[in-house]
Amino acid sequence: MPDTKKIVRVDPEALRSPAHPDYSPVIEAGKIICNQGIIIFPTQCLYGIAANALDPEAIQKIFQLKQRSMANPILILIHTQKDLKDLVKKIPDSARILMDRFWPGNLTLVFEAADHISPLLTADTKKIGIRIPGHPLAYALAKQAQGPITGTSANLSGQPGCSSVTKLPRDIIDGADMILDAGTLKGGTGSSIVDVTCNPVRIIRQGAVATDKIHHTLSRGLAGQKAIKSAPDKKI
Repeated sequence: MPDTKKIVRVDPEALRSPAHPDYSPVIEAGKIICNQGIIIFPTQCLYGIAANALDPEAIQKIFQLKQRSMANPILILIHTQKDLKDLVKKIPDSARILMDRFWPGNLTLVFEAADHISPLLTADTKKIGIRIPGHPLAYALAKQAQGPITGTSANLSGQPGCSSVTKLPRDIIDGADMILDAGTLKGGTGSSIVDVTCNPVRIIRQGAVATDKIHHTLSRGLAGQKAIKSAPDKKI
């Protein structure tokens, strides 16, 4: 039988304020992450695995836990757009437009990774997928960890993602230090993934954010920027 003591039920809507009693598990989870621990947590669609994204030993634990190939990159979650400056080499205009429209939310953007980002995360591609999570518990955890956390799905490699803690594989439960249970999630394909290192951007995975919405947002945003840049200066 799995250790049920590590499974903590939380109400996502109660996480709007750190003063709420249900926030205490998130504080504990943040401490665990800072000490190379592994947390199972809810995202908008599926449960994920969180660890310190800047700690190679913690990242190694995730690969072992998921039985995942080292050739597969792992995306990360952040708390604010300000966190990007230490994680990526540049933020293209297309990325700013998409972030302003869809973050927090289910859109992962792929950037050129900063030199200090572990190749374990990038799978030696020198690119890193990042998003600000839309689920209130995931968002609170990203804040509490005081740094980027991993956001890979809580499943064994090659198997479906889990929308409920009851569906988590035994190996995943046994390998986690704490499981934040927010009930049954809506499921689905997870976040859409867009590579913003190229022009035009490239949609790597169609997910929760519709492709037409991404293209529409970009076309309007880029057209607006072009209009602003080409507008003549007003004389006062």
